[in-house]
Parts: sequence; structure tokens; C-alpha cells
Amino acid sequence: MGVLGFLLRTSIGAIVVIAALLAYKIHNLSVTGPLPNLSDNEYWGPGSGSNYIESTEIKAFDISVKPELIKDLEAQLARPLILQEPLEGIGFEYGFNSKYLKEVIKYWRFNYLPKWTEREAYLKQFPHFETQIQGLRIHYIHVKPKSTKGKKVVPLLLLHGWPGSVREFYTIIPLLTKPNPRSDYVFEVIAPSLPGYAWSQGASKINFGPAQIALVVRNLMLRIGHEKFLVQGGDWGSIIGTNLATLTPQNILGFHANMCFSNSLLAHIYKLGRSWFPNIFLKEEHRDFFKTYSEDLLFLVEESGYFHIQATKPDTIGTALAHNPVGLAAYILEKFSTWTNPEYKMLKDGGLTKRYTMDELLDNIMIYYVTNSITTANRIYSEAFSFAQLSLNIEKVHVYVPSACARFVHDVSLSTDNEWGLKFKNIVHSTYHREGGHFAAMEVPQLLYDDLVDFVNKVLH
Repeated sequence: MGVLGFLLRTSIGAIVVIAALLAYKIHNLSVTGPLPNLSDNEYWGPGSGSNYIESTEIKAFDISVKPELIKDLEAQLARPLILQEPLEGIGFEYGFNSKYLKEVIKYWRFNYLPKWTEREAYLKQFPHFETQIQGLRIHYIHVKPKSTKGKKVVPLLLLHGWPGSVREFYTIIPLLTKPNPRSDYVFEVIAPSLPGYAWSQGASKINFGPAQIALVVRNLMLRIGHEKFLVQGGDWGSIIGTNLATLTPQNILGFHANMCFSNSLLAHIYKLGRSWFPNIFLKEEHRDFFKTYSEDLLFLVEESGYFHIQATKPDTIGTALAHNPVGLAAYILEKFSTWTNPEYKMLKDGGLTKRYTMDELLDNIMIYYVTNSITTANRIYSEAFSFAQLSLNIEKVHVYVPSACARFVHDVSLSTDNEWGLKFKNIVHSTYHREGGHFAAMEVPQLLYDDLVDFVNKVLH
């Protein structure tokens, strides 16, 4: 009995010590980290910048495309399209189905391009501007509400992601800038093309990641005249918005994300817990929103090939796609299939026109093509996961800005409030939508608008 008692007491003591060490480690993981020291006037343009004098001028920007570029595109689309036949019985499981790609190219050549004047006019419907920030030409759309009677005007920064563009916001902008009886607020919308995307100049220097981009777009808002503003974003827009709320909280009235991304070690521990014990970690009505940990890993293996390429060799894949309209369309549109609904990959047409029109999709492709921006857009992946960016440890810095997480059931990555709350300490709005996927602003604009308005009503009451 004495030996057994000693062994029992020793075992209990060891368990207590291990539990205490584990609790200490977890506590350390949950403590906020220091803000990184970043310059908000660092020069990112070509050359040394030693003689750089920044122009603060804001100019109207003409997005017109040179006719010779359209002529060349017509010639390229007219070339014989020799593609490998897809495997029998296959939809988009192996990538873009080549039979359907021929239909897309046919539509692009014979239906879309003949009405390019009309499509270009559509893209020009909002005021476009440019200005110079930290050595980079930054393009943005700026739409003010025409009617503000009885409403308070709030500046709203809309941030897109990859492989999207400002084209994602063309349906939601009119909703945001028109008074709505549901709210006392109407929005003044600023939607920049992220640096390296579309008409915004890409950096000429390395280590220009989401943290540095956040400072550029904050400086853009200050240039326009807004010291305080709301932020809404998905995909990279969500990550850049997170960096804004982290680095410059004094400027942020509220942050609304439709991809609530958690990548800390502790968040992954939580994800493992909800995978093993969903009954404990998840409400019953939300369980089907979340994959198990093994399903998440399988999804990453199946769907993140583009990510590894762009995070390691963005210029190689960029070279393969630049001025290659067929390859560019296949590469980008495949994401609008799988990321809208993963089940669409089982369909021979990828379900592309279930949620979008072909004109909408080709508008986005055209923006990448006519600006030759696919390479510079891809580089954000390499810079975001560089040692220099990761060493900033921004993920560990807590955010106290009022925040909202809008989850759309088919999005590629979803976090619970517990996981997102490891960083965001003031979540005032949390929703689950059984419609929509990754490109919510383009796919379900009314739903995203309503969610944002509900958040703003809580924050600015």
C-alpha cells in the first residue's frame, strides 16, 4: 500500500506539473504581443528613392484600354485552340474542364469582345482616381452618396482580394451609397486596387507584405481626408484589414470581415479541439459550417497548389499567364468555381454561371489582362509568408477595434468566435449565412450589405 500510495502521489504530482506547464504555455500563447515598428513613409517605388518627393495631388484616372490591345486580344482568341481532352466523366476535379473552356473562349471572342465599348463604359460608371503613396501610383474608386438627407455619412474602405479586383464591388457600391430606411447611415465608398493589382503600381522592393500594404491604404485614406473610417474586406482584404486594425486602430471606426482568418498556434489548437469534440466547441446549428481538421487538411492538399506556387515562385507562374488570355481565364475562373461552392467542381461547367454572369467573370479577367497585373498581384503570397513578414508577429497583437465576422457557408476558411477572438477582443457582430461563398460582395451583395449595416448600426449607434 505504501509503494502504491507513493506511486499514486508521484503520478498525481507529475500530472499537476505537466498541466501547470501546459497552462503556462497556453497563457503565453494568449498574451498580446508588442506592435512591430514599421515606417509609414517607406519608399516602395523603383530606384533608391533618395530624390523622391511625393506628390499629394489626386487626379481623375482614365481606365480606357488602348484599341490596339483589344485588337491583339481578338487575334489571340482567334488562334486555333488546341487543348487536351478532359478525362471521361470529369467536371472540374482536375482543374478547368477543357471542353467548357472552349465555350468560355468562344463567348469571350464572339459575344463579349464585340460589346467591349459597352463593358468598358460599365467599368467606368464610378469615378476613378489616382494618387502617389510611398512611391507607388495607387488607383481607387471613390463614390459619394448623392442623397444624404437625414443620414450620417460614414467613410468606408472596401478591400478586395485575389483573384478578384475592384470589379467585385460593382453591385454592392450602389447599395452602400444609397440611403436605406434600415439605417441612419449611408456610406462614402473608397475602393482601391491593391498595390500590384489592376491599375495600382506594384512595389519594386521585396518585403512589401500585407502589413506594409495596410499602411499604404491607410495613408490613402488620410490623403483623401478621412482620419477615421470603417473597413470591410474578404480574402486578402480581410488580412489587410486585420493589419489596419492592429497597426492603426486610432483610424478604424470598425472592421467587418467576410473571411475571418485565424492562423495562430493557439487557434490551430482550438480547431483541433472542435474537430475532435464538435459537440463541445460548436453549436448544433453551426456544425455543418466547419470541416473536421482532417477535412481541412485534405481541402488544403487538393485546393492550395496555386498557393504554394505563388508563395514560392510568383514570377514564374506570372510569366506563364501574362498576355496569355486562355491560360489566365482558366487559372482565375477555376477559383470562381471551387471557392463559390466546392461542390461545383463536380460539374462540367464548374457551376460558373449559377451565381455569376459570364460578363461579370470576364470583366474581372479583362482587368487583369489589360493591366498585365497577374505577376505583381501574385507576389503578395510570397511576401505575406516571407520570414520578414512572419517575424513581425502581428498575429499575436490583440485588436480592440469593434469587429464583425460574417461567415458564408461555402467560404474556403471559417473560424469560430473562440478562434477569431484570440486576436479580436471586441467582436460585436457575428453571423452565419447559409448562402454564399468566398466572393460574397459579388455573389450575394445584398446579404453582405445587410450584414454590414447591422454591424454599423451596433457600432455607431
